[in-house]
Amino acid sequence: MSDRVLIADSDRMRSKAIAEACSERGVACDVVVHGAEALEAALIDRPGALIVQMGLPLIDGPRLGSILRSNPHTEDVAVLYLADHPADEKRKDLDGELLLPPVDPERVARRVQVLLMQRSSDRSEGERGRSVEPGGVEGQIAQLPLSDLLELFHTSRRTGVIVLARTDASGEGQSGRVLMQGGDVIHAETAGVDGAKALYRLLTWDRGNFVFRPEPVPDAARIQTSTRALLREGLRQIKEWERLAFALPPSDAHARLRTKRGALPNVIHPLTQEVLSVLEQHSRVRDVVDACTFPDYQVLRTLHTLIERGVVELGRGPVDFAERAEAALFTPNQVRRLREWLEATRSNGGGSDAKLLVVASDDRAIAEMARLMSEIPDVEIDARLAAGALSGGDLATLARVRVGDDLGIEIVNLPPHRRFEPIWSVAGYGALGTVFLLSTPVADAIEATRGPDSALRRLPRSRVFHVAFIDKDEEDAMETLRQNVALLEEGSLFLIPLGSDDKARVLLRDLFARILP
Repeated sequence: MSDRVLIADSDRMRSKAIAEACSERGVACDVVVHGAEALEAALIDRPGALIVQMGLPLIDGPRLGSILRSNPHTEDVAVLYLADHPADEKRKDLDGELLLPPVDPERVARRVQVLLMQRSSDRSEGERGRSVEPGGVEGQIAQLPLSDLLELFHTSRRTGVIVLARTDASGEGQSGRVLMQGGDVIHAETAGVDGAKALYRLLTWDRGNFVFRPEPVPDAARIQTSTRALLREGLRQIKEWERLAFALPPSDAHARLRTKRGALPNVIHPLTQEVLSVLEQHSRVRDVVDACTFPDYQVLRTLHTLIERGVVELGRGPVDFAERAEAALFTPNQVRRLREWLEATRSNGGGSDAKLLVVASDDRAIAEMARLMSEIPDVEIDARLAAGALSGGDLATLARVRVGDDLGIEIVNLPPHRRFEPIWSVAGYGALGTVFLLSTPVADAIEATRGPDSALRRLPRSRVFHVAFIDKDEEDAMETLRQNVALLEEGSLFLIPLGSDDKARVLLRDLFARILP
């Protein structure tokens, strides 16, 4: 059997375009225009793959495929059918893959290349003395980029693991894995990062080797976004990265804040929040990129923007973070602003503390908030909450945040249950704002807090913040939040990663600093 491809198609323009696309990938083709000629050529030359029009004259595509399958000399020829009409998708008599119109020659060429690689791997198993599972594929990333490979496996609904390996510019070996189930990407990992972030990183590889092993994969999907959406976004980021490559900060440089966190605007995008919080723990750009949950390009682009605006500067050496962990929660200027706000809003004097409402989607969110707050200086947790005697359904004080010697913020839990609806608006009057605590799954948490969120937003000068505690198993939480733009504004959203307490505490400190007027 040869490595040539036989194209049997009465559409001469289309067959020529497919042949040219295959030729650009190093695949030689023979072209015929009717079924009788195709049968003769296939029996004589035994092509590696057959691309055949469904409505091929004289002998149509399905009939030709059936004849070749019944012949021992051509039974293993891979067949790609070119549909003439979308209704062809309903055909049940096809022993091969069907490509619906309009047919993209590049897509056909990519699919043929994978089929030929697969056949080469199966054929060479005995020759090289190593195991390549039936249905497996291996090759060079330079010849078949990961994006093309994923698109092809998505179309053919493959299940298995893609293992990638390369040597970087410094000579260090790198590896990665992508898990697919029924054609969908469900997980990826490389160099200590995983999920969509790892996949976007692997899509940038332009050299190295890949091996696809068809095998069962875990049922739990860590990536929920559709494969086509992942590929679109990944390729968009690659193009942007290439366009701005020389402007982005180098990976070995060290970044440091030039501006105090308290002097920054109150409304900051979650991505910027995370970058700033990571800069409280890491200074080398490479480490900042790895520590952030957002894709590499987005983190580098954000660092670039912060550098342009004078918020961050690049230096040569690492930053000492020892003093930052013990820094006061509020700056003197913030203390002064809170005191002035209390004096202006309380004509009768009132108490010495401001009030901050908390609405939790469930008890888990309350417990997580209490655990993180207990490790922040100047926050005193209520004894009942510390003992586990309070839940999200209790109207009670949770903690007090010390702002000054005679000034503080009382954190009051406001239950989201309907029986408390009459007091939602009443509790909101005179409050600094409301913090909604959302646990995963985020969609359920948003629904659980929708009532008080709507009621409190109707108050004059209402200020609303959302803290989402994100599990690693729910990587699409940000997308879920974006779909609720009527409910959430990204500038008031804080994503707290569970399992990364240092980053979580920095973000929580940032939240407290930003609730001040």
